[in-house]
Amino acid sequence: MRTIITIGRQFGSGGRNIGARLAKKLEIPFYDKELLKKAAEKSGLCEKLFENFDERPKSLLYSIAMDSYMFALPGAVTNDSLEQQVYLATFDAVRHVAEEGPCVIIGRCADYALEGWDNTLSLFIHAPLERRIAAVARRQNLDTDKARQMVLRTDKRRAAYYEYYSAKKWGAVDSYDFCLDSSAFGQDGAVELIEDLVRLKER
Repeated sequence: MRTIITIGRQFGSGGRNIGARLAKKLEIPFYDKELLKKAAEKSGLCEKLFENFDERPKSLLYSIAMDSYMFALPGAVTNDSLEQQVYLATFDAVRHVAEEGPCVIIGRCADYALEGWDNTLSLFIHAPLERRIAAVARRQNLDTDKARQMVLRTDKRRAAYYEYYSAKKWGAVDSYDFCLDSSAFGQDGAVELIEDLVRLKER
C-alpha cells in the first residue's frame, strides 16, 4: 500500500473514528492530535500553542496578544505572526509524516498540504445536521440546544480555517476526491468503502 488518506469532516459525523478504524484495519499510522505534537517537536514551539490555534480561523485580537507575548521572549525574532508559524509548522508536519509512508491524516488542511501528490486520497465525511447533533449530545452528555450550538460553532471554525489557508471551499465536492455521508453507510460501511477506494486508486 502506498496511499496517504486525508479526511476532512463535519463535527459529529464520525470522521475521526472512521479514520482511526481505517488506519487500524490497514495497519498504517493515524494522525489527529498526534500531528500537533510532531509539529511542536520539529518547530521548537510550545505544543500548547498548536492546541490553541488548532483548526481555528484567523483571530486578529488573539494573534496580537500572542505575538506580543512571543516578541517578549529572548531571541524571538521573526517576520511571521505566531499564528502563521503554527500553521506552517503544521503544514510541514503533514508533509513529513506523508513522506514516511501510507497513513491517515485528520483535518489540518492536509489535502491542501499534499496537493499535487499522486499517492493521496482526499475525503470529506459529512452527515445530516440532526444526526450529528444527536451524536454529539450523546457523546458529550449535552442537551439538544447545547449540542446544536457546539456542532454549528465547530463546523464554522473548521470551515473558516480551511478556507483561509487553502483558498478552497470546505465540504464542497470539488475540493476533495470523494465526499461520503457516514449516515448512509454507518462507520463500518464507511471504512469498507474507503478501503475499496484505496484499492481502486492503487490498481
